Amino acid sequence: MTEVLLVLTTLPDRASADTLAARLVEENLAACVNILSPCDSVYRWQGVIETASEIPLLIKTTRARYPAIEAALQALHPYEIPELIALPVTCGLPAYLDWVVASVTMSDPLTPDIT
Repeated sequence: MTEVLLVLTTLPDRASADTLAARLVEENLAACVNILSPCDSVYRWQGVIETASEIPLLIKTTRARYPAIEAALQALHPYEIPELIALPVTCGLPAYLDWVVASVTMSDPLTPDIT
C-alpha cells in the first residue's frame, strides 16, 4: 500500500492558509487540508524569542506527493523557513486511506466528499 502522510504547517493568517490549502487540493497534492483555529506559537528566531498567532494546517497526502508539497510550500509560503513536518500514518480506516491515495494520484477522483 502507498504510504499516507500527515503533513503539518502553519501560516500567519487565514487568507494565506485558505490560498495554500485550495492550491494543494486543486493540484492533487493533497486529498484534504484541515484549516484549524488560530493558535499562539512561541519560538526562537534569529536569537530572539518571538510569539505569533498562526493558523495550523493538517495536510493529508502520500509520500510520493511530498516532494511536490515541499516545493509548493517553499514557493508559496510567506515565511523564510516555513514549518513543514511530515508524519507517517501507521493506522487508519482503510477506506479513508484508499481515498487519500486515490485523490492525489488521479486527476479527477470520483469519490464522495467524506471530509
